[in-house]
Amino acid sequence: MMPYKPKVKAPHPAYIKKMQNTLREHQLNTVCEAAACPNRAECYERKSATFMILGDVCTRACGFCNVKTGKGVVVDADEAKRLADAIASLALAYVVITSVDRDDLNDYGAAHFAACVSAIKEKNQEIKIELLTPDFRFHIPSLDTIIASDVYKLAHNQETVRRLSKSVRPQSDYERSLRVLEYYAKHFKGRIKSSLMLGLGESENELRETMQDLLDVGVRELTIGQYLQPTPKHHKVEKYYSAEFFETMKQEAYSMGFSAVASGILVRSSYFAEELGR
Repeated sequence: MMPYKPKVKAPHPAYIKKMQNTLREHQLNTVCEAAACPNRAECYERKSATFMILGDVCTRACGFCNVKTGKGVVVDADEAKRLADAIASLALAYVVITSVDRDDLNDYGAAHFAACVSAIKEKNQEIKIELLTPDFRFHIPSLDTIIASDVYKLAHNQETVRRLSKSVRPQSDYERSLRVLEYYAKHFKGRIKSSLMLGLGESENELRETMQDLLDVGVRELTIGQYLQPTPKHHKVEKYYSAEFFETMKQEAYSMGFSAVASGILVRSSYFAEELGR
């Protein structure tokens, strides 16, 4: 298989420097950096970032993810304020907040998510916030805490097809993710989104079956992107799909009943999040 070299737009260095300086000043993490996202330079130029709370060490070890794995760090109670200050400094209108998995915490980090939302809203009630959450091990009180927060959209990534789920993300569960999304769809009045990676070894029929599973539980917004192996130790890429294939899947997703779809080689779960579903 030939090496894959996707092209991204070269950013203006001033935007990169301002974003990185702000993150450093407020001691914040972004999934953009931790997961080595190929779009991070372009997103920084648009003054957009997906903030990663609850530390930069995940208690799970997914085969596709470049985030560090280990014992969760002590929850930083001041993080919510620093996050709100940074967002205000950057004058962002749309914010995505995600986190590492924190299976070491009684509520899996849900209360900290809510605290971050509250701190941001205190500074700007008009800002739109999207939460991209872990599965919280389908702990209902934690899910209810997330639903009760003042957010615009909820997301949880399905990531891959049923057959591959256990090998790709061994500490997660395909059905549990569906139950989380279904619970969100039933109890949250806003939008529900999920995301799929292609190239892990799935068949096209399995992909379509997973898309239908997501529709069946109430997901209406979907992103589809090409998996790119972060390092040699991660799950290998089994297949590279063409831009034409991603466009075909986008049209199929719309015909199946999704209301908003982003599908492309470099699309990630939070890529142009502020545009999806407008």
